[in-house]
Amino acid sequence: MYIKRILLFVVLAGLVVGGIFSYMVYNAIFAPNTSFNNEEAYLYIPTGSTFQEVKELAQPVLKNLETFEQVAKRKGYTSNVKAGKYAIKKGMNNNDIINTLRVNNIPVKVSFNNQETLADLAGRISNQIEADSLSLLAAFEDKEFIKAQGFNEETKLGMYLPNSYEFFWNTSSEEFRDRMVKEYDRFWNNERLQKAKAEGLSPKEVTTLASLVHKETAKVDERPKVAGLYLNRLKRGMLLQADPTVIYAIKKSSGDFTQVIKRVLYKDLELDSPYNTYKYAGLPPGPITMPDISAIDAVLNPETHDYLYFVADVENFGYHKFAKTLAQHNRNKVQYVQWINAQKIKR
Repeated sequence: MYIKRILLFVVLAGLVVGGIFSYMVYNAIFAPNTSFNNEEAYLYIPTGSTFQEVKELAQPVLKNLETFEQVAKRKGYTSNVKAGKYAIKKGMNNNDIINTLRVNNIPVKVSFNNQETLADLAGRISNQIEADSLSLLAAFEDKEFIKAQGFNEETKLGMYLPNSYEFFWNTSSEEFRDRMVKEYDRFWNNERLQKAKAEGLSPKEVTTLASLVHKETAKVDERPKVAGLYLNRLKRGMLLQADPTVIYAIKKSSGDFTQVIKRVLYKDLELDSPYNTYKYAGLPPGPITMPDISAIDAVLNPETHDYLYFVADVENFGYHKFAKTLAQHNRNKVQYVQWINAQKIKR
């Protein structure tokens, strides 16, 4: 009878211990372990991170780091940390969190507009993915890479098409650069190539002309008209006489792309630079900015007209007045000069 009681006690004790252990295991794996009030929080895990570093990153969003680590060890995550951006949803348990960190690297939207230099682009992109600006710029400026893609020092800016793209946050500098090449090749499909050929331009020349169109007008609906005007001048062998190219030449010759130039002076037109389209015929050696897709498509789908001159319209800001003759243009120009003098814009 005494032995039976002992056995019963042992059995009951085992059940209690087992129950406590099971509860602890269940609690560690399946109990909610988030400590934030928003619907979700994001963890950005850098390339090469250790599990200890992941714990430090996760500490602000988790209730219990100890149970998190226990589950991580059981699932083999501590020795298989993966970089990326991960969404931790409110109320997730450790099992779900570890599963998320193992396989659910979510993409980020990366966007950039018409940057004037590759250094500007590197700075813009470094704020959106893990790669820093120095490594990005080094990848962009890699001479072997530039040459392999058929570009040169003057045209390399045109390799990057301003738009919004999806990337993983932990994308490397080289991966970003290589993806841009693929986007460029995809953009220049047969239809666009045929349209460029019809205008007597290569894709790089289209991009260069589009950069002038982009700088001349921010109005997307006016860009085909501006593109048509420049094409008219090119076909007649006229100087393009585009103020934005002179501004770019000033910046490039000084090495200071941060300066703001609102007015081109007569003395500026004498600057000896291949980018000065008041002095040198044809297109400049390369783009003066990264034209967006609307500017490129404006060159590929220009408006057909006989305009050869244009000047800012001070009665309809953002747009321009177009003229077929120099005499008509000079009449339009008077109003603009009066307005800009009244604004006391010296430079």
